[in-house]
Amino acid sequence: MPDSPAAVRPVSAPLDPLGLATGIGAYVLWGVLPLYFPLLQPAGAVEIIAHRVVWSLLFCFVLLAATRTWGAFVTALRHRRTLGALSVAAVLLAVNWLVFVFGILTDRVVDAALGYYINPLVTVTLAVVVLRERLRPVQWVALGFGAAAVVVITAGYGQLPWIALVLALSFGFYGLIKNRVGRTVGAVPGLAVETLVLAPVALAYLVWMSVIGQGTFETEGAAHALILASSGIVTAIPLLLFNSAARRLPLSMLGLLQYIAPTLQLLIGVLVLHEQMPAARWWGFALVWTALGILTVDGVRTSRAQRLSRRASAVSAR
Repeated sequence: MPDSPAAVRPVSAPLDPLGLATGIGAYVLWGVLPLYFPLLQPAGAVEIIAHRVVWSLLFCFVLLAATRTWGAFVTALRHRRTLGALSVAAVLLAVNWLVFVFGILTDRVVDAALGYYINPLVTVTLAVVVLRERLRPVQWVALGFGAAAVVVITAGYGQLPWIALVLALSFGFYGLIKNRVGRTVGAVPGLAVETLVLAPVALAYLVWMSVIGQGTFETEGAAHALILASSGIVTAIPLLLFNSAARRLPLSMLGLLQYIAPTLQLLIGVLVLHEQMPAARWWGFALVWTALGILTVDGVRTSRAQRLSRRASAVSAR
């Protein structure tokens, strides 16, 4: 999730090749996660997330030392309001991780993909409900298509797509918090604080699993333990790539790149894992894609108009 907004650039400025490469890299890595987490079985979803928290924290400590950003980490811990916000973000992140991994391990990758397609619509809704922003008529139309998609999938598939909704809502609220805190706390210090908040519970769970003899880290061999430990790197690397892209690319381009991840997840779910796609699902996805298309076109046009207006104002002021 972005920890700082992308810089605004003139319309005619060429895209930064490194920014484009790191942005694509981040979303591709997030998109292929459905192929990674099944490798961690026979560990269950909760055990996987507990390991992900612990190893992510350790890897963040290494990165803090390498990037000499311990000061930002300590400052975030000492600032009560920042720590409180990041603690709430940590809980939301844990819920998102847990539901995502549960969805993958129970053959619901398509539902997970739907959740991340819906996420931009949730973000727009939060802007209205929480931030009291006023939407343009086109944005209301997009939200209508999104709501219709949920209704169609629920009616046609026979059950509420709760995995998709929980993923979209948890990541939407997480993004809202990070959008505020991320202006002062960088990606690595922020993730370090969040995993530090979750670490005591994660460690306690892993110790308890080991005591009762149900932990897999020490019973399934060295290869399994190594793959579990790699979850820290798998978590942090895409975040670092994204943070680099967010500083180099226009926000409109970053918004377009975000659809890479759920698209890859959808393709993996359908083509690799052979999940069922009844007609209701296809119709629901079509409505979501229509809503996202409307939002994307409107966002690009609005951003371009605002930049042209600022440029005209700057010229007239000379």
